Amino acid sequence: MLTHYKPVCLSLMSLDLPLWSVVESAATLYQNEHDRFHLLFTEPLVHDFQEPYRSGSNPAERVITTSPQTPRLIWLELSPYRVTMTMQGNGNFSYRHFWEQGVYGLSRYWLQNETLTRSDHLRLRNFTRSLTLIGHPIPRQLRIDYELWADTVHLGHYVINLDIQA
Repeated sequence: MLTHYKPVCLSLMSLDLPLWSVVESAATLYQNEHDRFHLLFTEPLVHDFQEPYRSGSNPAERVITTSPQTPRLIWLELSPYRVTMTMQGNGNFSYRHFWEQGVYGLSRYWLQNETLTRSDHLRLRNFTRSLTLIGHPIPRQLRIDYELWADTVHLGHYVINLDIQA
């Protein structure tokens, strides 16, 4: 299994909502088979955020916290035909997406808090309009254009772009 260490830039953009997010990190790229790869990287930690508002508490008492949290691991399984992306590691929130061009895939989100004894998940469908993996023999760019659905309710049109630098 060939291993490469590469800088990556992962961006998510909504085409119909004011949403845009970018993660830049160092990644490890493993070649699993001829055209299948695993890409692993950690999302940089977010510091200095405000605790969420809890009912019965005074909003003025929100606390700015700088305590270190567990880094979030992002794992992508890449091929020219399908992509799976999993995020795990911070203990409160994780997700897994499955995309395949022209197919309704699954997007699952696991939400946890102090009161839950087990992890509950939210299951949505995504329709992959296009999936493009560019680069041979090592991928350089991935673009996924998809719609997110909850039963018959359209939750938006999104584009994920992953740049793997040489």
